[in-house]
Amino acid sequence: MKFIYMSGTNYKVVFLVLFSVVLSGCNRDKNNPGWDYFPDMFYSTAYETFTKNPNFEDRMTMRVPVPGTVPRGFTPFEYTIDPESRIKAGIELVNPFSPDAEVILRGKSVYTTFCIGCHGVSGEGDGHLYASGLYPMKPRSLISNDAVKLKDGEIFHSITLGFGSMGAHGSQIRSDDRWKLVLYVRKLQEEPNKISDTIEGGEKVILVAAPKAMSEPPGKDIRN
Repeated sequence: MKFIYMSGTNYKVVFLVLFSVVLSGCNRDKNNPGWDYFPDMFYSTAYETFTKNPNFEDRMTMRVPVPGTVPRGFTPFEYTIDPESRIKAGIELVNPFSPDAEVILRGKSVYTTFCIGCHGVSGEGDGHLYASGLYPMKPRSLISNDAVKLKDGEIFHSITLGFGSMGAHGSQIRSDDRWKLVLYVRKLQEEPNKISDTIEGGEKVILVAAPKAMSEPPGKDIRN
């Protein structure tokens, strides 16, 4: 059996040929990719989002939604952030929920997640962000006389679109949960220092707001 050995010069020639083939597949012009490996994976038979499309008069592939259409499960909110629109919302919007134990418990959960950091356990505006000095402007009290006089729709409007320095939470809290949050705020206004939540099994959890005279760390809950 004979073995054919290639000299160093032949190796160099083969290497140069292969290297030339590889280079021929590249192109310095960025508009031309050169050779493609599996081109059917690179070039879609469907029209790309922003390419021209001869099937439509405006030659656009991405279509504009039909006027009046909304995403599935989305409820349009036909109000703006100005005070007049907030008052209008208070007149027109009606809370679809009643303040039963389950609704209040869900409202408390939403309040604890999104509101307690600024408005505090009792809704007085003394949350951890303000009490710790991290936020210099004191949040509005949710249990003041002015807040009590607000209609449910006005509070719902403020949660959805924001109010003053408070940002909008419409994209973060579902519509149903916003209404339940409104009812929990009403519960705070009725009994700001003591909230009783009934959970499964009939057990009650009493949440007590710390009195101002106490030196508890900001934002700490005291449970009995």
